[in-house]
Amino acid sequence: SHGGELHPEIARRARDHYVEKTLPSAFTGTDLEDWLRANGIDTIAVVGYMTHNCDLSTIIHAVHMGFAVEFLSDASGSVHYANRAGYASAEDIHRVVSVVLQSRFAAVLKTAEWIDCLRTGTLPERDTIHASNQRALARNAA
Repeated sequence: SHGGELHPEIARRARDHYVEKTLPSAFTGTDLEDWLRANGIDTIAVVGYMTHNCDLSTIIHAVHMGFAVEFLSDASGSVHYANRAGYASAEDIHRVVSVVLQSRFAAVLKTAEWIDCLRTGTLPERDTIHASNQRALARNAA
């Protein structure tokens, strides 16, 4: 649709590979995994809209296939939801999904941090479910 088209500035730039998807994960029904593996790419950076839908689906899918993932939290966003399960603001959804992703599925960082990691060759900080939970328990006990 018109709203889903590439921005003209992006569309005019050269690219190595182009994927059109019809489901939330960029891997479902596309050749993205094959292309990444054929090119020796083992880490992907995820940006875009929406944190809790396409980004989340792509990230989890990538991890299940053995890719490392970096999620640029300031290059994504969410929308508000209200339904029979309750209400969540866009900010809360984005924050909570980012925290969950950092606990297991991706290194979550800001774009400037990511660029600095690329420049210096430093790997971004990753975490574990256990360590994230232990810090939360200590925080709650304080």
